[in-house]
Amino acid sequence: MTDTSPDPNLSAPLAHLEGDTPPAPSWFRDAVAVAPETGRLTVKGAAIETLAWGERGRPGLMLLHGNGAHAGWWRFIAPYLAEHYRVAALSWSGMGGSDWRETYDLDTFADEVEAAAEATGLSAAGAPVMVGHSFGCFPMLTEAGREAGRWRGAVIVDPPIFSPERRTGRRREDGRFAPHRIYPTLQAALARFRFAPMQPCDTLYIADLIARESLREVNGGWSWRFDPSMWARLTLPDRAEMVRGALCPLALVTGARSDLMRPADAAYVQGLLPPGSPRVNLPEAYHHVMVDQPLAFVAALRALLAVWPS
Repeated sequence: MTDTSPDPNLSAPLAHLEGDTPPAPSWFRDAVAVAPETGRLTVKGAAIETLAWGERGRPGLMLLHGNGAHAGWWRFIAPYLAEHYRVAALSWSGMGGSDWRETYDLDTFADEVEAAAEATGLSAAGAPVMVGHSFGCFPMLTEAGREAGRWRGAVIVDPPIFSPERRTGRRREDGRFAPHRIYPTLQAALARFRFAPMQPCDTLYIADLIARESLREVNGGWSWRFDPSMWARLTLPDRAEMVRGALCPLALVTGARSDLMRPADAAYVQGLLPPGSPRVNLPEAYHHVMVDQPLAFVAALRALLAVWPS
């Protein structure tokens, strides 16, 4: 009989650590040792968590995380960009340390971007740049389509925007959701962490960091911080039109091994961008490029930021 059980390296990459923190290289330890400025602001009745690095008055850079993630996904990236930029990140409502909502929509998420940019002082040196990973590209593109000149550029990172041929074969979400489980111990909860979509991870020290910050202590144990009902309460407009509607320059970053953004999808998205838009395909990176190739991703962002000088 063929063994069809999930590969534990994919479905439970931290389980074998039994709650211990894995060793990490010095560059990572140095980055996460840089304490960000923390803040909370209110947008349409919900408290939104913000993190910021670097001096006010420098060119601004807004980092926008993906679905089910949180602002802490940028904690090992932002300090290397903050040497020359004022860098900020937020946790979307329904995720991280931000409040959950009764309903969700992209205009409200875009309002969160604007409010966080203002609160963290990103526009002091002119129009800032946005970087949106995965789901984060949708609020980013919504915001980029609102007003010309507000943003200097926007970087779309491995977005869930699929070619027409692939969209035909994809299953539609049916709107149902299951509430989070409660795990009796932090160790048990960490053992259940996995990436979505599932992928290999050679940087377990990063996975461990983001997993710990994805959890909260609740009555009876530990549970995930993101709202599992969000997708049952959110409708996305046409994704191609969102790209075409952007009023600032765009760039595309993809993971060469991504199972979400496959070559045909990347070619399709590239065709939606204005002619001459930069494209970076990171070798050995899967969908979560900042986890798979963090230093290469930093180098790619530095190169793209140089294309749009402040």
